[in-house]
Amino acid sequence: MLAQFDLAVVGAGIVGLAHALAAARRGLSVVVIDRDAQANGASIRNFGLVVVSGQEPGISRARAERTRAIWLDLAGEAGLDVLHRGKLVVARRAEALSVLEAFAATADGAECELLTPADVIARLPALRGAEIAGGLYSPHELRVESRDVLPKLTAFLAGQLGVEFRFGVAVTAIEPGAVVTSAGLVHAARVVVCPGDDLISLYPERIGQYGVRRCKLQMLRLANPGFQLGAALVSDLSLLRYEGYAALPEAAALRRRLENEQAGELANGVHLIVTQSADGSLVIGDSHHYGATPDPFGSEEVDRLILREFARLLPQVQPAVTARWTGTYSSASHAAFRDAPHEDVRLVMVTSGTGASTGFALGEETVAELFGF
Repeated sequence: MLAQFDLAVVGAGIVGLAHALAAARRGLSVVVIDRDAQANGASIRNFGLVVVSGQEPGISRARAERTRAIWLDLAGEAGLDVLHRGKLVVARRAEALSVLEAFAATADGAECELLTPADVIARLPALRGAEIAGGLYSPHELRVESRDVLPKLTAFLAGQLGVEFRFGVAVTAIEPGAVVTSAGLVHAARVVVCPGDDLISLYPERIGQYGVRRCKLQMLRLANPGFQLGAALVSDLSLLRYEGYAALPEAAALRRRLENEQAGELANGVHLIVTQSADGSLVIGDSHHYGATPDPFGSEEVDRLILREFARLLPQVQPAVTARWTGTYSSASHAAFRDAPHEDVRLVMVTSGTGASTGFALGEETVAELFGF
């Protein structure tokens, strides 16, 4: 065990691991400290979808593109499985198709393909019978199995890059050159705090300045439907969840129609993402409820809304629900922030549920800022 590290990372979720990777690849000695025995929060309770198309134009989109490239590098280096690629956006309404047409006309949509209803069915015959106005195919997205990938990435960082992990250790304070933990002092020249949705333990006053709250989501796993997706699948409601679509002028008409036709889904922050695991099962969701401390209980009504949207898109398919869960993540009006409580300390939070999509780029930015690379 080293007596002194170049960098201590507090938090072993995907954002913390991203910072450890960026530092270790640059030859720095790194220790990662986490209070749990393994990653157990938002980083493994998600779709495992690296989203590029639909990210807010500018820095978020650029971070997603860079993060995607790093995921692909890691797929070879660390043996991380990419289960499928791309994203098929199915427009059920003419207003949704107008949003997709406007997006395709932007620089961020240039590599995407607009689809006719027949094109959509050709890409996924299981959609036959759904109301389809058209669609859009994005080639950029990647899908990994988060609950498998994080342990593999942790093992790669430890075994191949020499990162030291201290699990089951709580961090109580940050001092100049040291991290105060339940197992004693950890000496490090610089520190990055990646607290996930812990808004209280470290720097609560600084987190509070960014208006951060928690978002609770509900997700489900469905049995193997008997077909291969080939790409992630989303529908009209999702176009209001991603700024790259929602900020377009054409989205206003879609919002008005959805407010009339699917007010319950909008009130519960429900949209539809469908991804597929290696065993053929589907991960679907999700919902969004906000608060300082959201209750931990799943709502049958919210699950029903998610399943109903799934049935609208795939009316010929009725796979059984095999698992249900809730998760929480940090949420604010901006996608992410990096704060400097001290010249040698950075507080980094993704506040948009896009840690897997943008975290690796954030890690590189932070390490460059702290160490002058």
